[in-house]
Amino acid sequence: MIHLITTHPLLLVTLAVGLFMAWGIGANDTANSMSTAVGAGAITPAQAVIIAASLEFIGAYYFGKHVTETIRKGIIDPSHIQNINILIYGSLSALLSAAIWLLAASYWGLPVSTTHSIIGGLVGYGIAYAGVKIVNWSKLIMVVLSWILSPIVGGIVGFTLFWLIRKTILSAEDPLQNARKYAPFWIGLAFFIVGIMFYLKTLHGNDMIRSLLVGLAVGLLAVGVSKLVLRHYTGSGNPYKSVERIFRNVQVVTSCYVALSHGANDVANAIGPVAAVYTAIMFGSAGAKVPVPRWILALGGLGIAIGVATWGYRVMQTVGHGITQLTNTRGFSIDFATATTVLVASRLGMPISTTHTVVGAVVGVGLARGLRAINTDVLKDIVISWFVTVPIAAVMAAGIFKLFLIFIGG
Repeated sequence: MIHLITTHPLLLVTLAVGLFMAWGIGANDTANSMSTAVGAGAITPAQAVIIAASLEFIGAYYFGKHVTETIRKGIIDPSHIQNINILIYGSLSALLSAAIWLLAASYWGLPVSTTHSIIGGLVGYGIAYAGVKIVNWSKLIMVVLSWILSPIVGGIVGFTLFWLIRKTILSAEDPLQNARKYAPFWIGLAFFIVGIMFYLKTLHGNDMIRSLLVGLAVGLLAVGVSKLVLRHYTGSGNPYKSVERIFRNVQVVTSCYVALSHGANDVANAIGPVAAVYTAIMFGSAGAKVPVPRWILALGGLGIAIGVATWGYRVMQTVGHGITQLTNTRGFSIDFATATTVLVASRLGMPISTTHTVVGAVVGVGLARGLRAINTDVLKDIVISWFVTVPIAAVMAAGIFKLFLIFIGG
């Protein structure tokens, strides 16, 4: 591998930029997995960093796709790119622009979509090279729709679940007694979703019947274990704190799964363009999908882990504390809403953003306590950052791509 890199210096540049992009994913998207657990006090920020960094790397290295799309989500038409050098410069431009935007967003503590960032980069260099005809506008419109769909659906599911938990447990005369009765059901339902997602999203399976069986087995196991544990649980004297403690342990597990799944799926945003350049340099060919060597997956996983460990706390602070006050039951509702929304949307082929879904779920759970529970100033800044992600990444990528053509040539 060292000989390969020294022989092709442009590949070294690509790997460095890909590592930078993976760092940005770790720094920004960590909020998807750990912010609610930190905000609810289930784990400390230091514990979140260690857990997320480890699981993100494991997810990327062991469960990351070995064949990934070089043109993410079919946003630009690869048939317009016949020149291998254009693919290399374009992939580098998209990566670099997305990484710079993630760096800025993470510095400001703003949770943005890494997928939208890389899509913006691809659109920018595509238009700079071949004009607007290269863009699949119907696909891009679907991405724009996800800005609206994701938070709304996540918010509705989060609001509904927390309202039901409050109705069945928190508002009861004896919350702890009702928790023993109803909590196993909610916990089992959450793990049913997690089981399905593990098969479909982490193991990348396609058999829906098998995924349902996996989900059912995991859900029933969770029901049985929680019933057994709660039968002997006496609480801490305060019934509300006792109930929150029940959901705290569950929330840690669900957050860990989200980190593992995130590493398996979103590492493609960093390594997809890297794999494209690697294939172009090594084999002199370009394709919509390319094989990904395991060492490139490891590079992506390492970058994500470093991003989590360095700047991950910034976005965790915004999502976990800045929007609304979280408890363990609220955090559990947010995790459940996010997992359910992403699962259903992906199976229906609907556009969805995990980042937007998490924020929407946080807002939905907060609204269950009234509008005054929401920090609208923070929320306004987040929404603005969502709408400028694609345009900013596109403009930067177009500029970087033009510089490549000027200084290196096509």
